[in-house]
Amino acid sequence: MNQEKQGTETDKKYMKLKKFQFIMILFLSVFITAGITVFVLSFGDDKVVDPNNKINVHNINNGLLADGIIRDYEEFEKLFETYQTIKENYVDDIEEDLLIEGAINGMVDAIGDPYSDYMTAEETESFNEQISSSFEGIGATIEERDGNIVIVAPIKGSPAEKVGLRANDAIIEVDGQNIQGMSSSEAVLLIRGEKGTEVVLTISRPGVKEPIEVKIVRDVIPIETVYYEMLDNSIGKIQITSFSDRTYDELVKAIDELKSEGMKGLIIDVRQNPGGLLNQAIDITSLFVPKGKIIYQMEYKDGTKQRQLSNQKEPFDIPLVAVVDDGSASASEILAGALKESANVPIVGVKTYGKGTAQTAASFSDGSSLKITTARWLTPNGNWIHEKGITPDYVVELPEYAKLPYVSPELELKEPMMSDEVSIIEEMLNVLEYNPGEVDGLFDVETTNAVQRFQQDHDLEQTGIVTGETTTKIMESLSNKLEEEDPQIQKAVEILLEQIK
Repeated sequence: MNQEKQGTETDKKYMKLKKFQFIMILFLSVFITAGITVFVLSFGDDKVVDPNNKINVHNINNGLLADGIIRDYEEFEKLFETYQTIKENYVDDIEEDLLIEGAINGMVDAIGDPYSDYMTAEETESFNEQISSSFEGIGATIEERDGNIVIVAPIKGSPAEKVGLRANDAIIEVDGQNIQGMSSSEAVLLIRGEKGTEVVLTISRPGVKEPIEVKIVRDVIPIETVYYEMLDNSIGKIQITSFSDRTYDELVKAIDELKSEGMKGLIIDVRQNPGGLLNQAIDITSLFVPKGKIIYQMEYKDGTKQRQLSNQKEPFDIPLVAVVDDGSASASEILAGALKESANVPIVGVKTYGKGTAQTAASFSDGSSLKITTARWLTPNGNWIHEKGITPDYVVELPEYAKLPYVSPELELKEPMMSDEVSIIEEMLNVLEYNPGEVDGLFDVETTNAVQRFQQDHDLEQTGIVTGETTTKIMESLSNKLEEEDPQIQKAVEILLEQIK
């Protein structure tokens, strides 16, 4: 740990820089989930980076004015004069701490980097929640992008996933409060909450004209990160939903179980996986990348680069394919990039999220903290994927119906209504082969008949009205259809069967 000498009591009061402590390297995204948990790519004790590459904090014991403000540097002159002017002349009393925090926020905001942020003690507490234990909220990973709070990916099994939130949805309002221009840390405090409480999000979705209002009941967010099953032809499929502190162990257990069942090929699915702990990403990637091969490179301000090599213990001798999408970010992109470039593993799906920077986080003595971008990460071949993503070897899109927006079960849709929601339900029924007639947004007799047939097949009251459980069951049936027909998984299976022959 790198610590500076303790200052005076005045120092602590104003600058709050006593023992400015290096906590961790945050690699790639400093994603914060609206749940909330943090998917931190932490170097921990591995010291993959140069130990000298830490935030430099000036010793403030010397060169202080009477009230603890730095004067040694000419560029601080104007800052100090502004502080003094406000403090001495502003018409009302003002908390001096707020001036300091405002100044720090202003400096960080001036960088123009959405991944650099100053966090208050309360925001830091949310940021530092342990991902090894369960938490309560909606379970959606978010980030600030161009002034908007954007969903990177919902967590599997979370309330966010169940109501249909998806990657690239922008959250405009939380319970009627506009959050545009907020940092992700600030937005988190509004979105998170206790199990059983409700939050209303107003969502702007790419390709959808009108904002979507979604009511979500917060819950305990699942902490399991590995899900596995054996498909036909002895093809194993493992989904990794995040890189948490137990993911490696869960993954090894899943692989061993599938091997015991006679697995001949393996699909690693990191779709909608927003990232996680770096040590987990390294260990998991090392399972599949030959020992000594590059997993990623880190590039610093001075142009120096450092490489992380695979620490594989024994060769992985089963044919492998990875599946990615636009919700695959940070640690998922490390895995995908290393598999593609260092292990010649085929990648299937659509272009990944594209997050190629690393952040360093440090704490102040009052519990607040600062994180700033300090490096770029590169793929084994030296490619910087930031804002570009990784393009799969086999680009396979999901069907159009996978993009249909969420319809609130609280709405009541029936004859002779006409609305966008009716059109969405008609499209869903059409995909499910219930023939609602022309998809025109008009709830007519044909639509009613289609709804009644659906209700009959699913043991629901045959009202012909779309609301409540009927709405939920229609969307659930569509999700099940997508899972059964998943063209990206089908392509991965096709590739594996060719390798197994």
